[in-house]
Amino acid sequence: MNYFITGANRGIGLSLARLYQSRGQMVYATCRDRAAAAELLETGARVVQLDVADPSSVEMLRERLGDASIDVLINNAGISGGGKTLAECNGPELGRIFMTNSVGPLLVVKALHPHLERGERKLIVNLSSQLGSITNNNGGSSYGYRASKAALNMLTRSMANELGAAGFTCVTMHPGWVRTRMGGDQAPLLPEAAAAMIAEQIAGFNQSNSGQFRSFDGSHLPW
Repeated sequence: MNYFITGANRGIGLSLARLYQSRGQMVYATCRDRAAAAELLETGARVVQLDVADPSSVEMLRERLGDASIDVLINNAGISGGGKTLAECNGPELGRIFMTNSVGPLLVVKALHPHLERGERKLIVNLSSQLGSITNNNGGSSYGYRASKAALNMLTRSMANELGAAGFTCVTMHPGWVRTRMGGDQAPLLPEAAAAMIAEQIAGFNQSNSGQFRSFDGSHLPW
């Protein structure tokens, strides 16, 4: 199986790259700056330079991958950004968050569509967050992050509807509260544990799961 993982220079992405490499899979792993991705380079994965927030960088993916096939795409790259309160919100920052967390993953899917068509599983997994659940939003705050993940969820459902007839499976996943730079030191899950549980769910996904919002533990989350 060939896996393509965005934002793999640290945290969940790096742990997923290590896990799949240890299982003998072909892993394409992206980072914005190879010079700052020493741990990723050590995994043996094929490292691809990519800034998901830069459309020109995303467009170059087709050329960089040539005629390679991709079985599983994991859109992991994301940022928390600012705008935790209404007073802190501003247009440029909200635009930056949406570009990275919502628009970027969509453009990556578009760029890799031919490679996914050549793959066996045709599986797209967009890592979202339970904070993107409108139903479960009882606390407010984090305007940009919550809204961008809700947008990613909607985009995933649209992908599932459009690409389903061609054999694609499109799922959005909450990876858990993970002890990363974004998750913070109080998070209960280590990246390695989260990656193992995410990979377990990914292994079982098929077209019957397309369009679903799932958690790392296998449970279904409300939109």
